[in-house]
Amino acid sequence: MTKLEIKIIETKPFDGQKPGTSGLRKKVTEVMNGNYLGNFVQSIFNVLPKDKLKGSTLVVGGDGRYYNKQAIQLIFQIAAANGVGKILVGQNGLLSTPAISAIVRARQALGAIILTASHNPGGPKGDFGIKYNQSNGGPAPESITNAIYKETTTITQIHSAENVNVSDLYTLQSHEWEGFTVEVIDSVSDYLTLLKSVFDFPSIKKFATDPTKNFRFNFDAMSGVTGVYGKRIFSDELGFPESCLINCIPSEDFNGGHPDPNLTYAPELVRKMNNGEFDMGCASDGDGDRNMILGNRFFLNPSDSVALIAANYQAIPYFRNGLKGLARSMPTSAALERVATDLKVPFFEVPTGWKFFGNLMDADTLSICGEESFGTGSDHIREKDGIWAIVCWLQILAFNNTTSLEEIVKKHWSKYGRNYYSRYDYEEIDTKPAEEMMKHVSAQINSQELVGKKFVGIQDNVTYEVAKCDDFEYKDPIDKSISSHQGLRIIFTDGSRIIFRLSGTGSTGATVRVYFDKYETKQDQLNNNVQIHLKSLIHIALEEISKLKQYTGRDEPNVIT
Repeated sequence: MTKLEIKIIETKPFDGQKPGTSGLRKKVTEVMNGNYLGNFVQSIFNVLPKDKLKGSTLVVGGDGRYYNKQAIQLIFQIAAANGVGKILVGQNGLLSTPAISAIVRARQALGAIILTASHNPGGPKGDFGIKYNQSNGGPAPESITNAIYKETTTITQIHSAENVNVSDLYTLQSHEWEGFTVEVIDSVSDYLTLLKSVFDFPSIKKFATDPTKNFRFNFDAMSGVTGVYGKRIFSDELGFPESCLINCIPSEDFNGGHPDPNLTYAPELVRKMNNGEFDMGCASDGDGDRNMILGNRFFLNPSDSVALIAANYQAIPYFRNGLKGLARSMPTSAALERVATDLKVPFFEVPTGWKFFGNLMDADTLSICGEESFGTGSDHIREKDGIWAIVCWLQILAFNNTTSLEEIVKKHWSKYGRNYYSRYDYEEIDTKPAEEMMKHVSAQINSQELVGKKFVGIQDNVTYEVAKCDDFEYKDPIDKSISSHQGLRIIFTDGSRIIFRLSGTGSTGATVRVYFDKYETKQDQLNNNVQIHLKSLIHIALEEISKLKQYTGRDEPNVIT
């Protein structure tokens, strides 16, 4: 058996390698610069306990974006030189983020290195991403990501096994060196096995293929990694014709698109659904952890989606013994909270970032959770899961014996009321004016001058009085850690909310996100246009409180959800 040829590479730190909420995301051109990526990968291994690292198993894979193949080979070499015993890598290097979480848990791996910038654009001029997930299958906590960052600021050496190279990532086989193995595994099998334990696949297939139902389904993989999963799950297992699947060939630049499943970046799917061509349409992002779900001429807001999945939990076999708890990220609408109250189960409001849900799941206190940013999931893994959310809705439709998603949603609104909700994204703003705008809002919150202040709505002539405002802080009930400065909240006496956040998922500039949430119970007001219903709240947020245009020069958001 071939011995490892380990080489010590002298290196120097690069600035700006601090991971955000979802790992390190940078432009490909920056990541390809010298030892930039090698430094970060070596820093991961530097912080992992040496006794656990030696002979361990790691999972490696990603969304197939540009430079992933070269990065995978680099990870093989550095992992081998740092004592890792085995790497499980997806066929062609492709593994969705939810599938990686499933594999880590099923095969008791030490963790995973995931190569994805999620919903960000790819290609030679696009974005690159890398993150470390721990042994529970979920994102590393801040204690680890901070330690990795600290290593990047002082690193002087990279350990690399120069003779480790796996040119064939297509054939399912093992490649062995003395003390180190790379096994190419099927990208779908472990994950599919898990889904079959969560859902009743035969009942969904019976519903999907019933000629009397004529259920029309469309799935858009947005040229991301779930193209690999679409045919196996939706066609081979659930019986939908392959013609229902679009953009299912993974592409290094996502076929020139922006793999973010929303109304702006999935135009082909949105057009078809607005034309009434299908009863249910859905899309996932580059790495498969996000989802968008549409009905026939009907948009399902992600905040409503997680609330309805929870309310219909009995349709899903995995949850038939009951729910342990429900949770949402702070900016997500309060719709899920109302379900938790009705079902009398614990409810948690956490900062943005899936790791916070993971702590609750590991403590056996959380079953279903979601983020307004098209992320939905449960404790079957420790990542949000786009395919899981889509199959949830197929199961709910089958259970209720209806092809109308809109019918189920409107019945829910009639019972619980409706949270009119929208998010405005202002992308790639110059960092300084974005921060100045946030400081302007923060100053009003810190002084509490907003409390008791009244605003008259320009559209509804309703008076909105501020009941409380704060910079959201979360004390984790499990590990007692405190996460501060998680978003600026303004809450009105009627329960309406305005939230301002600077996002940490972009690779350049700043992204300002503004959220609007207004609760409505009047039965004759449950089916209004969202933007019209929120017009007053939007005006208060942008014109009166933040003066966003004055600070940033932006007239319109890039994306409206």
